[in-house]
Amino acid sequence: QVLLVESGGGLVQAGGSLRLSCAEASGRTFTNYDVGWFRQAPGKEREFVAALRWSGNSEYYANSVKGRFTISRDNAKNTVYLQMNGLKPEDTAVYYCTAAFKNWDVVRTYTWTDWGQGTQVTVSP
Repeated sequence: QVLLVESGGGLVQAGGSLRLSCAEASGRTFTNYDVGWFRQAPGKEREFVAALRWSGNSEYYANSVKGRFTISRDNAKNTVYLQMNGLKPEDTAVYYCTAAFKNWDVVRTYTWTDWGQGTQVTVSP
């Protein structure tokens, strides 16, 4: 099990950018884990945003963020990132980092085993 801590959220105007970070805080390495980002807006279910295989050779994105968001990882820093460009008010949500060993269905919340506490992203019109 890994302990994930997100940072980088905040308030930004529409069209702006943010980069979220997700670091492993217990000292374990998760370079062999698949990693992902989900988000949850008030009154809505948690939804898939992006995922990256442990090998780094496969990326997955929700249609709503494709072309605007990029997931990446720095194994030397044991950190995962979500670069968010062209932000829209509908991107407002709490963003969660997640990890799992050999995830078999990255878009489902129940296939992920480890979650961060979340970071708030608010996009003003």
